[in-house]
Amino acid sequence: MSNLKPTLVILAAGMGSRYGGLKQLDAFTEEGATIMDFSIYDALQAGFGKFVFIIRKSFEKEFKQIFNKKLEGKAGVDYVFQEIDSVPKAYQNPKREKPWGTGHALLMAKDVVKENFAIINADDFYGKEAFEMMAKYLIQTDKESYNFNMMAYYLKNTVSDYGYVSRGECQISEDDYLTDVTERTHIEKINNKLVRKDDNGNFVNIDGNTIVSMNFWGFTPKCFEFGGALFEKFLEENKNNLKAEFFIPSVVNEILKSGIATVKVLKSNAKWFGVTYKEDKEIVQKEIEQLIINNVYPSKLW
Repeated sequence: MSNLKPTLVILAAGMGSRYGGLKQLDAFTEEGATIMDFSIYDALQAGFGKFVFIIRKSFEKEFKQIFNKKLEGKAGVDYVFQEIDSVPKAYQNPKREKPWGTGHALLMAKDVVKENFAIINADDFYGKEAFEMMAKYLIQTDKESYNFNMMAYYLKNTVSDYGYVSRGECQISEDDYLTDVTERTHIEKINNKLVRKDDNGNFVNIDGNTIVSMNFWGFTPKCFEFGGALFEKFLEENKNNLKAEFFIPSVVNEILKSGIATVKVLKSNAKWFGVTYKEDKEIVQKEIEQLIINNVYPSKLW
């Protein structure tokens, strides 16, 4: 069992290119709350004691102005910068426009995260119960162990009506342990059917009841033993590919193959919603409005 309160690492360095703007700081309520505000509020209530924002230097000022004040006296706050040039010199390319992906972001948290932690996307709404379940699991887990976990969702509940999404497709054992995860970078709804692109760019059907990861993982600090060499190999293979990204599922698969670690799959009834596209915003606003009406959240979080 860990005596320390767990930490929440928030992946917020992405540019929001499909959304068209810095959606991490986009307001979703009349009071100006972002999706991240709800995640932080839920995490605080659930027992998380520190927040680590993985961002880019270019929006450090905005982040600090907003979140330092909100979390003062409530929890620890730290920032990690994921820049395009946060890689060995040999792989730096001035033409590259976006960071190196969620797996790279995870590796960058190593120096500031010394306790059990969860990692989430900044622009996904995971729900109160999901944070409670995750916090409980992390508090009960020995920080020297290799017992990791992930929060699972059904694919059909996590797609956008306005374009394609990227999801981690999961294979799960009978006793709810993850056996494999594959990053599917293009899943969309066409004529009310869910399809994904295969490696050749052809569309193939995918079941709506497929279990997917929404990048809500629970780790002990032991997870940082994985992924480093894999990322270097990735850089070598993709040094001329300006859009290649290194995803958390790549690290998780290495963890699974090691034979020394497990990833327990947690299933929550919490409602997930997110904004990949501008058009998703109105739907999410209505969902949040309803939660406030139902007294799940106060109208003013802070």
